[in-house]
Amino acid sequence: MKEIRIGLLGFGAMGKTHLYAVNNLPFYYKDLTFSARVTSLVTAHKESAQRAASLYAIPHTAESEEEIINDPTLDAIDICTPNIFHYDTVCRALRAGKHVYCEKPLSVTYAQAREMAELAQKSGKTVQIVFNNRFMGAAIRARRLIEEGRLGRIISFRGEYLHTSAIFADRPIGWKQNRDICGGGVLFDLGSHVIDMIYYLCGRFASVVGASQIAFPRRVGSDGQPWETNADEAFYMLARLENGAMGTIEVSKVAAGSNDDLKIEVRGEKGALRFSLMDPNFLYFYDATREDGVLGGERGYQAIECVGRYPAPGGSFPGMRAPVGWLRGHVGSMYSFLSAVAEGREASPSFEDGAHVQWVMEQAYKNDISAKDSTGGLSK
Repeated sequence: MKEIRIGLLGFGAMGKTHLYAVNNLPFYYKDLTFSARVTSLVTAHKESAQRAASLYAIPHTAESEEEIINDPTLDAIDICTPNIFHYDTVCRALRAGKHVYCEKPLSVTYAQAREMAELAQKSGKTVQIVFNNRFMGAAIRARRLIEEGRLGRIISFRGEYLHTSAIFADRPIGWKQNRDICGGGVLFDLGSHVIDMIYYLCGRFASVVGASQIAFPRRVGSDGQPWETNADEAFYMLARLENGAMGTIEVSKVAAGSNDDLKIEVRGEKGALRFSLMDPNFLYFYDATREDGVLGGERGYQAIECVGRYPAPGGSFPGMRAPVGWLRGHVGSMYSFLSAVAEGREASPSFEDGAHVQWVMEQAYKNDISAKDSTGGLSK
């Protein structure tokens, strides 16, 4: 059995999530042809790395990223660091002969993302960007319905991802609210997920216009001092795909009443579908070819049970009828990457996919038509 040894860079919420995914693969996927383990960890602060290593039984903590990247005992590098560092880290890891698993967005500019995708192709190593929502059961089922032609020609779509994490201006900001570290704002953080879902289900983007919003121009900085907001807190987009379909995308961290509200709707000439991350066990499908009648006949949205029904070799734990949650998407994403490493093939979503998403976001920023008034909102 092939053993894959992983070096993990960063141990915030996503670092912990990736470690969970690696450690729990044997529960969710039976008869694995490989074993995987995070054997080395580096974080911005040595003490936090040592605490995490002790708590989660990680054998080694490194002094620097360079130490992990050049460690000959490691096969793959898992990148969970802020966006502005991705480009340099990915390039060094690929040149060092490592497979790479990188959190989204791939980079902070399309030029960097293109270079990363080309370098990955030339390296011959397995790479994957983390668009974990592709691996939710409802998303997998939705793609199959579209590929089977059940929706016919795609006409329109709608995507939204809403949070409340930035609704409180007196709460110190995190790095994802700082453009100097994140490289963008909510468009990079949440928008990249929505753009990828539309791309995954409906096809490549052709053009996009957008409007950004800063609802709270003055906030409390990470140091507790007054701070001028420098990153979009909400973003609204109108997009056209290469196949002619059109739709809207809304992402926001100032959406009162939301939690982790990712919603996708796709409409075609033969039907429609929709699903929500807050209702992950079901895909809702409308078949417009069904018989109509005075009282609607057989028409109406059908709730398709996705739950734990994953393609083999998944679905064995805790059972195909058991409900699923957000973590299941990350386990599926990690399996996609590591099984490709073990089999020596390309993984998906690829850095090419990540570069396309980066292009869409860059076009949205370039075509931001917002005119800000004194409150930071959209002017009339």
